[in-house]
Amino acid sequence: RGPRRTDRIAAIAKDIQADGGAAAHHELDVTSLESTRSFARAARERYGRVDVLVNNAGVMPLSTVDALKVDEWNRMIDVNVRGVLHGIAAVLPLMREQGAGHIVNIASVSGHRVDPTAAVYSATKFAVRAISEGLRQESRDLRVTVISPGLTRSELTEGISDSAVREAVHDQMGIAISASAIGAAIDYAIGQPLDVDINEVVVRPTAQG
Repeated sequence: RGPRRTDRIAAIAKDIQADGGAAAHHELDVTSLESTRSFARAARERYGRVDVLVNNAGVMPLSTVDALKVDEWNRMIDVNVRGVLHGIAAVLPLMREQGAGHIVNIASVSGHRVDPTAAVYSATKFAVRAISEGLRQESRDLRVTVISPGLTRSELTEGISDSAVREAVHDQMGIAISASAIGAAIDYAIGQPLDVDINEVVVRPTAQG
């Protein structure tokens, strides 16, 4: 996502290391299959295997369909759908070779329903759920989890170019939950015994309708 995001991730990695943990950061472009494969190879070279992939990259430039923001539609498809597929393509051969692995795909409550201004965004998140379910059915040695967050404090709203839509979304953010709540859901899914696959988790603020 650029230097600002990269710097923050590097700082988080340093904090983890300072607390005695192991962490590394690697910049990549999920819209590029080769970049994503390079990331997966680097992870395996560093740690010896790839146990879990969290496909978390996403953009959400909401707008009505008749606004015809085609470039934004294409960007959502490239990041939200192709990015997930590229992540899967990068780690699936490694996980098959290991005989085990866990892919966690971040969808959205917008992948369960469609609201005005979210038609294309919802389509990408419905696609994430469909891809995940298909992969789950095809796998006997691989766990697949979909996490569908509701209103969550993040940078997603910064990508909304329609000022009226952006303001409307910002007005709802007073009830948003923290990203750590989503992290806890991911941790719950990953922490289950290997013969238990948490297929889908929806995490909303208590006050969200």
